[in-house]
Amino acid sequence: MERSLGALLLLGTLALPDTWAGPHSMRYFYTALTRPGLGEPRYLSVGYVDDQQFVRFDSDSPSQREEPRAAWMEGMEQEDPEYWERNTQIARRNTQLYRRGFLQYAYDGRDYIALDTQTLTWTAAVPQAVNTKRKTEADRSIAERTKAYLEEECVTWVKKHLEMGKEALMRTDPPSARVTRHTAPHGEVTLRCRAQDFYPKEISLTWLRDGEEQPQDTEFIETRPAGDGTFQKWAAVDMTSGQEGRYTCRVQHEGLSEPLTLQWEPESSSTWLIVGGIVAALLILIAVIAGVGIWRRKHSGGKGGDYVPAAGNDSAQGSDVSLTAKS
Repeated sequence: MERSLGALLLLGTLALPDTWAGPHSMRYFYTALTRPGLGEPRYLSVGYVDDQQFVRFDSDSPSQREEPRAAWMEGMEQEDPEYWERNTQIARRNTQLYRRGFLQYAYDGRDYIALDTQTLTWTAAVPQAVNTKRKTEADRSIAERTKAYLEEECVTWVKKHLEMGKEALMRTDPPSARVTRHTAPHGEVTLRCRAQDFYPKEISLTWLRDGEEQPQDTEFIETRPAGDGTFQKWAAVDMTSGQEGRYTCRVQHEGLSEPLTLQWEPESSSTWLIVGGIVAALLILIAVIAGVGIWRRKHSGGKGGDYVPAAGNDSAQGSDVSLTAKS
C-alpha cells in the first residue's frame, strides 16, 4: 500500500526552490506477511523520498522502532526524537491493524480508489471498488483527514527530507551506454541497448530504424536498481541479419547535456591487423630471447671451449656440471 498515493501529482504543482525543480514524492509501502500455523503476521513499512529509501520499520526487529535507512536521516535521531517516536507509534498501530485484516488501495495491480481533493469525493477505478467508495463517502471525515495529510503534512515532510538529503537526492549521474548484438539458435538477430550507472531513474531509450522510431518492435525491461544507488535499463529490437546498420539507439537522461546516439559496431579488420601485428612482434621477441639463451649456453664452458653434457644427464644435471666447470 502507498500511504501518499496522490503526493506525486500534488508536488508537481508546488513552487519549490530551483534546487528542487521538478516533481518529488514521498511514499510509504506497507506489507503484512502471514506465517504458518497461528503465528502473528510480520509487518514491514518502508518509506521512500523519490527513489531512495529513508526509513524502515520491521515488527520482527529487536528494537520495534522505525529506523533511518539513509545516511542523511541519521542526524534526525538526536535532532528530532519526537519524529521517530511519532512514526514508531504509527507503525505499531498499523502492526495491530494488520493482525485483524488489511487495507487495500489496489486491485490486481491496478488503481483501486482515489480521492478528489477538490470535491472530497472518491473515484472507484474498477467495479470492485464501488462498494468501498460508498462506505468511505459515508464518513466525510476520512476524506478531510486524507486531504489534510496530502496537502499539508506530506508536503512539509517532503520539503524537509529534500533539504536534509539534497546531496544524495538532487544529484544527477549520467548513464553509460552500449549496444550489443545477440544471435538466437535459429539465426534471429537482436540488438540490445543498455544504459547503466545513472540517477535519477527516469530515462528514455529509443530504437530508430533509418531515423524512424520503432516503439512497436522494441522490448523493454523496467528500470531496475543496480544496488549501488544507481539504476540500469535496456531496450532490445529484433531484425534480420545484415540490417544492423540501419538501427540506432537514442538515450535521453537528465544527466546528459544532449542525447546519446549509439550503433552496433562490428569488430573491424583493422582491429584484427593490429592484434595480429602485436602477436607477431611477441613471437619474434620470444625467438630472439631463446636464441640468445642457446648461444650463452654453448659458450658457458670457459675460454674458447664448448661444454658438452655427458650422455644420459638431464638438463638440470648439465647445468650443475657447467657451473662447476666455470668455477
